[in-house]
Amino acid sequence: MLTKSPAAKNPLDRLAETGLAWGEGTYARLAAPIGAATFALYILLTAFTAWVMPDANWDMLPYLAISEEGTYPDAQALHDYAYSTVKAGVSASDYKALTDDGGGFRSHMTDNAADFHSLLGMYRIKFLYAEILSTLSAVMSPVEAMRLVQVFSVLLFGAITLLWLHREKALALAPVVGAVLIMADFGDAARASTPDLLTSALLLGGLYAYVRCREAATAILLFLAFMVRPDNIVFLAIFAVLLVAFRQKAWGALAGFAASFVAYFAISHWAQHPGWWPHLWFSSIEQHYNMDAFEPAFSVTAYLKAFATSLLRAVNLNSWVGVSVLALAGWFAAGRAGFRLDRRAGILFAALVLGALAKFTVFPIHDTRIYFPHLIPPFLLLATPFMALWAASVRGQHRAALHIIPGDKP
Repeated sequence: MLTKSPAAKNPLDRLAETGLAWGEGTYARLAAPIGAATFALYILLTAFTAWVMPDANWDMLPYLAISEEGTYPDAQALHDYAYSTVKAGVSASDYKALTDDGGGFRSHMTDNAADFHSLLGMYRIKFLYAEILSTLSAVMSPVEAMRLVQVFSVLLFGAITLLWLHREKALALAPVVGAVLIMADFGDAARASTPDLLTSALLLGGLYAYVRCREAATAILLFLAFMVRPDNIVFLAIFAVLLVAFRQKAWGALAGFAASFVAYFAISHWAQHPGWWPHLWFSSIEQHYNMDAFEPAFSVTAYLKAFATSLLRAVNLNSWVGVSVLALAGWFAAGRAGFRLDRRAGILFAALVLGALAKFTVFPIHDTRIYFPHLIPPFLLLATPFMALWAASVRGQHRAALHIIPGDKP
């Protein structure tokens, strides 16, 4: 039995309800500017962190080496340049971690210039990234050049994301996209001195141009993203197949794929890339100390073991699988509510999902950074149907309110 009427509320409850109602109304009126400002602040903080708290990763050494191969043609001189440059640009503790692992792979590469040089074909293939580092290193320290590329990539990625949301009148969802970026380890990608975030920003720009039917920009940006990381060829191939299969006119995306397909073979030959299976063996099966003439026999058993191990790590240690499932859930929920992607966007959404799966199948490696280019565009595509769903919900509430007659009793 109730001791007092439910209508009787204490002052604290009424104050809380009033505050919540005020906050809800204020955000409803100012959702777009609040969302844009919040997201912009997050991007700026991430860029600042990328500059002042960079991650010293071992890949810095070969990337700096390939950027100056023209200056140091001798393997020993190139090795000395890369290691001395990193030593001058990172803390003593970070340098020790990069060069001394108690007699393991890193210790060996520190003392063996020939073996270090044999690995460079796997990095040299990222042609455009190396050229950017080489150009910037002429006016600043090479390690600072790597950091500057990361800061630029963060700002470019954030600017394109905000522009995409603005064009879709979905800036109110910018904090949600920011939360997805956090879940997708955007901060880690920003701090790492690798080409992953730069290729993600360029690919995002190309996809935005595709959505806006800017065909020339689509072709250029997709090709540039490929030149930074040629493994984007997997996504571009699937995207092209879907466009042709569904007869979607998008010559920009097809041209970007065609140019990348031709360039892939030319760059692979020029870079002296060891090939798919030796590279996969090195990355996912066992680190081999010298890649010169390394041609292990293909093994289905070894491939399946690498696939299973990487899958377990991806599910339990990384975030990209979870973020991808969340995007699929959003797509399913919006579709069930009657707000579906249009044909052009739907093809791109499918290509992004299938591209991530194909990339993992072709080269099973668990790191989120490899699949980061596929993670955020699906949520930006879903912004339009979710904003339509939001608007329909608000209209439904208004219609319901008009049917309430003051004084009515249940």
